[in-house]
Amino acid sequence: MKAIKVRAFGAPDVLRLEEVPDPVRAASRVLISVDYSAVLFGDVIVRSGRHPFPLPYVPGIEVAGRVVEADDPSLVDRRVVATTPQNRGGYAELAVAEESGVFAVPDALDLRTALTAFQAGAVALELLAGTGVEAGETVLVTAAAGRVGSLLVQLAAAAGARVVAAAHGEAKLAAAAGFGADLTVDYGEEGWADEVVEATGGGVDVVLDAVGGATAARAMDAAATGRGRIGIYGFTSGEWAPLDARVIGARGLTVVGALGIAFAKPPAEQRAAAERALEAAASGELSPRVHAEFFLDEAARAHTVLEARENIGAVLLK
Repeated sequence: MKAIKVRAFGAPDVLRLEEVPDPVRAASRVLISVDYSAVLFGDVIVRSGRHPFPLPYVPGIEVAGRVVEADDPSLVDRRVVATTPQNRGGYAELAVAEESGVFAVPDALDLRTALTAFQAGAVALELLAGTGVEAGETVLVTAAAGRVGSLLVQLAAAAGARVVAAAHGEAKLAAAAGFGADLTVDYGEEGWADEVVEATGGGVDVVLDAVGGATAARAMDAAATGRGRIGIYGFTSGEWAPLDARVIGARGLTVVGALGIAFAKPPAEQRAAAERALEAAASGELSPRVHAEFFLDEAARAHTVLEARENIGAVLLK
């Protein structure tokens, strides 16, 4: 089969299309003929060497396609989305997955939408739960036009929160407004955190940050003193959110490792969250957006788009 192989860490051009042996399915696993693979920022981080895997490896954590082999005959030929073992193996024509990581795609849902929704939607649901977002509260979402951020905006708004979306550039701000944000701010502009504090009458109740670095620092400035909760779930800037215990204590802020809380939940609860996300996408409650699709041999281009933060929504390989 054809697959993307990484033999050295570095720039996107280390993603090379190769002929490799077909994966061998073990018991309790399924073999999937892959139609689409999700391109995640986690893939970029690993490929660049910031969180390296043993070399060589095939990237790819989330896939969509049809089951071609399984212990359970009823699964064969089913349309599914799935996560790959050890967070690798998805950028390929065939991929294996644990049966527990396979989800049937509702008939009303196309594979692209299902792939974009099932894990990102589950993460978004668990981030909101982990930070205790309630109706009537204000929520600031950074990277609000991204794969997870766009779903966070939709789900927080649906939960009755007032949503402030932070992104960079007119196109992303317009997209965030379309996702349901009540207020949009450009975090490339000076004073944007002050604008949020003024517009919300003292700051937001919850910050959900995936950017880290200076953007996270300013987002924390926009949290309400005495009640602000900071949910951290990424560092697309290359730096984690700077945390100063003295400032956090003086301002009465709560910092939550929201993604860690989500991933620490029992497998059954994580699975239930993914199933809820698929149901929400099938009903139209959740509207995942696909920014672009690239063929497998264009994986380097897909990574370049994601690394440059050009995307509004998800990036896929087909």
